[in-house]
Amino acid sequence: MTKAEQMVMLAEDQLAEYSTDARKIEKLRQKIGVMVPPAQQKQAKADLEAEMPTDFVNKLIADQRQTIALPFWGIAGLGLLFGISFRQPVDFVATVVGGAAAIAVQRRGWKLQAKQLVLQTLAELEAKRPD
Repeated sequence: MTKAEQMVMLAEDQLAEYSTDARKIEKLRQKIGVMVPPAQQKQAKADLEAEMPTDFVNKLIADQRQTIALPFWGIAGLGLLFGISFRQPVDFVATVVGGAAAIAVQRRGWKLQAKQLVLQTLAELEAKRPD
């Protein structure tokens, strides 16, 4: 596992906590500052910037993942509702497809948001480092 992947995992742990972005960055800054030497921080930042998607859809997912996943959760719920109430097993397909799509969007957005948090933290570390 590369240092960039380790930093993304640390950021995912921080995303699970309820706090402001500034507090998350502060906690990450302390952990990354101890864990990763400055030369590797620059390399990890370059790697993460190269991995970040530039297309419209992925940027939208990174910023609004829950908003985008909401219609898919609705489709899953309606499929479940109609499948039970009308006794139509075919409607359960909508439940499976909608739920899978919602989970995929949420997972993709979570990863992208964690990468953005690491990039913000590395930029802050770089700005505060005396050269």
